[in-house]
Amino acid sequence: MLGVTPVVAGNQAARMQIEVSDPLHHYAGQMVDLDTCIADLAEGKRGYSYYMVFVHNDAGISYAATVQSITGKRVVAIVYGEHFREMSETIDFPCEKIAAKAVHNPMPLKKKIDEVIHWVVSNL
Repeated sequence: MLGVTPVVAGNQAARMQIEVSDPLHHYAGQMVDLDTCIADLAEGKRGYSYYMVFVHNDAGISYAATVQSITGKRVVAIVYGEHFREMSETIDFPCEKIAAKAVHNPMPLKKKIDEVIHWVVSNL
């Protein structure tokens, strides 16, 4: 897709959801274990042009902050869930935020991402 190979880093459950929803990897080009990815970033073995982190809880915020701290690059925090506003307000490190409720219906989040993704990627 436009010369971009998306790499999805996640825990086993998240990677399984991607496998089920995109078995032919049309959207997720490569998948790696999240903790392995963080370790590789810290050791300089891995690096990317930009980083997008899905944030549903405090752990997501921690991962986004870790990625931003290790890489020094701007991170896009995609915040979703029942308490998306509260989660978004607790982010206290430099990043772009895309936030929507998206509890059982992903369309509000997809719409927000579609509205800003070209601007975000071109400005990172």
